[in-house]
Amino acid sequence: MVSHPSRRVVRGAFATTAAVVAAVLPTTPGNAQPSAADALTKYNELSQKAAQLNQDKLKAQVDLAAKQGELDRAKGDLATARKAAESQRDQVDLLTEVTYSGARFSQLSALLVSDSQQDFLNRMSAINILAADNAEALQRLTDAVTAADAATRTADEAREASGKLLAEIDQKSADLQKQLNEARTQYNSLSASTRNALKNAGDLSPIQAPPGTAGKALQFALEQRGDRYVHGANGPDEWDCSSLVQAAYRYANVSIGRTSYAQAKEGRAVSRGEVKAGDIIVYYSGQSHVAMAVDGVRAVHASTEGVPVKIADIDSIGPISVIRRISD
Repeated sequence: MVSHPSRRVVRGAFATTAAVVAAVLPTTPGNAQPSAADALTKYNELSQKAAQLNQDKLKAQVDLAAKQGELDRAKGDLATARKAAESQRDQVDLLTEVTYSGARFSQLSALLVSDSQQDFLNRMSAINILAADNAEALQRLTDAVTAADAATRTADEAREASGKLLAEIDQKSADLQKQLNEARTQYNSLSASTRNALKNAGDLSPIQAPPGTAGKALQFALEQRGDRYVHGANGPDEWDCSSLVQAAYRYANVSIGRTSYAQAKEGRAVSRGEVKAGDIIVYYSGQSHVAMAVDGVRAVHASTEGVPVKIADIDSIGPISVIRRISD
């Protein structure tokens, strides 16, 4: 957890990035303002695409970790199944050896060599036991080989799925980097005043979080105001939108998913009118961005590169997809 006590001062209203920038855009005659506004709009579009690609890449990484876990379990099951098959094969081989060494008798040979009725019954009992043992051992061997074959298929499928996910991650990483380069180029084309407005951390004044789990998570998120946004970052001084929310609830001893997609399914849904401190607000139809409610009006979020973790009006961040309450 990183605190910035020296920055806990009011540095502006809870406005959207666009509204903040509008206040510093030139109003001189000519095409200056429309050009600057267009540049900012383009930057926001590119940044949003980059954010979605970042979440896609993170999801693929989470899926890969799960598949690797399946592969590890499948390898363990395969090793166990093969060991069981070898053990049963040894048992069958032993029974076969005993049979061919003459220790196993037919009913006729038992009758011919028996000294008495009791001796005959004893020999017949031994014959039946050997037969049952052999049949049982063969069945166990068949079952063990079948299990080993199934474990082999499972391991191969998990290995193939992991390979596909690795390739997918590589592609998404390339797509993300390309998108980031475009966004950064667009960012550098913005005027100095616009970039300074984007860098403004907004309200850094002390905010009292409510008691309880949600309040503890909110306390953590608020203490990260002013930190840098970096795609794929996990703190402690750099975040993306979903890592900030995940870390906040981890600080409150609650485990939630890493991506905005996963966080859109956590807890329970609440309506816009029910929003309270600590609620998770997921934005856009693709659910590619997430913020945490400060109250019913404001939210704290890691926005995009070039913009620090800050407070904004809930409805200004973007179109809301879903609101989730992790703790009551």
